Amino acid sequence: MHLSANIKILRKKKSITQETMAASIGISRSKLAGYELNINPPLETLLLIADYLGVSIDLLLRKNLEELSEYKLRELLDTDRFLKGKNLRILATTVDAEGKELIEVVSQKVKASYLAGFSDPDFIGELPRFSLPFLPQDKKYRVFQIDGDSMLPIPDGAWIVCEYVDDWTRIKDGEKYVVLTESEGITFKIAYNTVKENEKLLLCSSNPIFKPFEVDIRSIREVWMFRLMIV
Repeated sequence: MHLSANIKILRKKKSITQETMAASIGISRSKLAGYELNINPPLETLLLIADYLGVSIDLLLRKNLEELSEYKLRELLDTDRFLKGKNLRILATTVDAEGKELIEVVSQKVKASYLAGFSDPDFIGELPRFSLPFLPQDKKYRVFQIDGDSMLPIPDGAWIVCEYVDDWTRIKDGEKYVVLTESEGITFKIAYNTVKENEKLLLCSSNPIFKPFEVDIRSIREVWMFRLMIV
């Protein structure tokens, strides 16, 4: 079991002192310190600890949180909500031998397959992947190859690095995003956020010959924010 280490990891990740946590669940600081070493708490206290940290008992006991990347641990601790798009699935990712997140590459060639395989760890694991050490390690990135001329001056065939958006309510008006939907597949557009008002995104092209269109969040599967183009 990984209980003792997990309690300490989660407490520190939430920036909570032993004194604060112990007082909140009604135990002494010395008891909590013991639980973070190698003493197993009684079931009643374990329930209180799990509720306070916002995780399941099963996770506290079975999952080795020390093996998770910064991104995965942050994702685990966030609250699932429909509008954020986080209750749909867990993002499939790849990591290196040290557990650090890798950047998968989605080319035009696999664009059609991505809609069917985006949540399949085996499919994601077969994509080309690499790392960019200058990018923050607590974010998740993926590279997409642009298809078409709707987002000029970013040309057809360009490669763009995008950051995974795990909260759709924070999509910024006028910023560029890769949006994966059931109807459109992979789309690279300028987004305008009306998720809270009518549960939709307005997607626009920088090329004026392409008309704007709306997508319902129920059809969205992933959102990635444009960060840089690889030249």
